[in-house]
Amino acid sequence: MLKKLSLIALGAAVGLSSVGLSLHAADEAKAKTEAKSEAGWVSLFNGKDLTGWEGNTELWSVQDGTITGKTSKEKPIKSNTFLILKDQEVADFELTFQYKIVGGNSGVQYRSKVMDPKTWRVGGYQADFEAGKTYSGINYNEGNIAGKRGILAQRGTKVHYKADGTKEETKLEKTSEQLQAAIKNEDWNEYKIIAKGPHMIHMINGNVTSEVIDEDKAAIAKGILALQVHAGPPMTVQFKDIKIKKL
Repeated sequence: MLKKLSLIALGAAVGLSSVGLSLHAADEAKAKTEAKSEAGWVSLFNGKDLTGWEGNTELWSVQDGTITGKTSKEKPIKSNTFLILKDQEVADFELTFQYKIVGGNSGVQYRSKVMDPKTWRVGGYQADFEAGKTYSGINYNEGNIAGKRGILAQRGTKVHYKADGTKEETKLEKTSEQLQAAIKNEDWNEYKIIAKGPHMIHMINGNVTSEVIDEDKAAIAKGILALQVHAGPPMTVQFKDIKIKKL
């Protein structure tokens, strides 16, 4: 009887060991899959402080684990200013981030240039967004650094700037109104920028909001990244989960 019980116990132990090994193998496989899905992505914000960034610290801070830009009625700013990613330039890349904005206008500069280091003034391509209902998702040429062209693509459009100076504009699948309806007011939204060669795509909450193919002589192939606070009415903008992958 004792021998039989011992054999049963041994079998149970072996069975449990096999289950443990299977679970361990499953955990390892899951970890490898997650690591593979994150391959190539680099976080640009540590969630604690502004290490790696520079700008006006009277306007920029870290609050509740987010990069926060804030202006007030008591201390209005005269011109747009930016929080600049230090010592890095981007060319072909995919960038994702979460944003929330209350009042005013903001955006993320890419392939951009520093126009005035004393005031952290930046110009170039901008993935625009706002607290209003018109500009979120457009491609805006801040400071006319990429030629004197202002808004390069309105929301809901794809614009091809050709090498001969002409441009061709077509409509995207969703209208500007449909795209705006999918943007959460004063809440968190996901923004994605894809830039590869002359082709630039802006997306908010999974929807393509604008596309630009820029083969104009004024096109910019490489430059800095920066976050914006806008002159005008008081505003608060927050960023988190900022990640980039080079293409």
